[in-house]
Amino acid sequence: MINRTQQPPIQKIESVDFLAPEVTAITEQVSLFHMKNVKDETTRFDLYFDAGKVNASHGIASFVNGLILSGTDQKTSTEINNEINGLGGFYESGVAVESAVLSVHCLRENVTSIFNTIIDAIQNVSFIEKEVTEFFSDSKQRMKINAEKVSYLAQKNFQKALFNSHYAYSATLSLEDYDKVSIEDLKSFHKECYLNGLTKVVLVGNIDESTVNHIVDTVKVFTKKGSSSFGEAIQNKTGEQRIAKKDAIQSAIRVGRMLFNKQDSDYLDFLVLNTILGDYFGSRLMSNIREDKGYTYGIGTMLAELQNTGYFLVATEVAHDVKDATLKEIKFEFEKLQNELVGEDELNLVKNYMLGQLLKSADGPYDMMDLFLSTEIYGKDLSFYNEAIAKIQGITSERIMELAKKYLNWEDMSIVVAG
Repeated sequence: MINRTQQPPIQKIESVDFLAPEVTAITEQVSLFHMKNVKDETTRFDLYFDAGKVNASHGIASFVNGLILSGTDQKTSTEINNEINGLGGFYESGVAVESAVLSVHCLRENVTSIFNTIIDAIQNVSFIEKEVTEFFSDSKQRMKINAEKVSYLAQKNFQKALFNSHYAYSATLSLEDYDKVSIEDLKSFHKECYLNGLTKVVLVGNIDESTVNHIVDTVKVFTKKGSSSFGEAIQNKTGEQRIAKKDAIQSAIRVGRMLFNKQDSDYLDFLVLNTILGDYFGSRLMSNIREDKGYTYGIGTMLAELQNTGYFLVATEVAHDVKDATLKEIKFEFEKLQNELVGEDELNLVKNYMLGQLLKSADGPYDMMDLFLSTEIYGKDLSFYNEAIAKIQGITSERIMELAKKYLNWEDMSIVVAG
């Protein structure tokens, strides 16, 4: 019997036995990834398409993604959604810079029926004029509302500065774009990027072989032929921009630069630096700008990844009268990391936090699949995370200072303040 009056021994994390999904080839270039060991009756399937925002101008990628279940010649959008909802399915879709994904969560017994409904809707979507008009109207209204938010203005202008050297990545949606897009444009993008753009299928759930084979046979007609083209060596526009917003109570701040993704040798070590700076509640930026100065409710940093590159970002919102003071403190924390070694206690705290977060992110088959997908896109496997454990445990304060001097120079940053 466990003696609950005694604390269990603390053990150092050496490695984790990550579980990889089974891989089934759909074509030479497109695969299905299946994580089977789900003990309950739940399941999830994801369909990934080469249909990101960089594939078309004037917001067409977002429009098509939002209209993908808008109805066929045989079914209305209401009937399609009722079929999914009636079987207990939860559908969501999203479009990112470089890809689009359609996802469904449901019970295992209903996965085939819901999958067939989704495939029929994708294959036969007719972009009915009434549906398109209503979608555009709703979307324009949301955009007008967002345009009043300083966070939206800051992010939009930061995107332009960050991806300055590559038009397709830097382009943002405007109200005028709605008048430039025709139904024929939507149909053309759908044919090219959905009917011929499937890049992978993901399954999580204890799904039998016959169902897997049915999915593989069904999606073959949608698969991507040839390789995708993504931007690389993108350069951000350095310096500061001020976006005026009359009567705004707060100012939104974005500071960042182009950097790298998991393929770079500095990636894992930079994650430790990023965590110290702003990627957990006890980070230096939170301690300084929230806890000490009281300028904000929250401030954070992140390292975002794209297919061939990535970027670093600091984001916050503050009262308009302390925006300059906030920028000063962000710069101060950059320079402090460049000039002072991180103390042993702080470094050990961050190491333990990051290792704990990694273990938490591997809790169960759904999380394990997401970990796998985060590496597979860069040609890596789950051994990457055991490499991460070793890197986190072995990093020194001197290495963190070296990275700060290399990547946290204020003159290399794109800085946007909206408010």
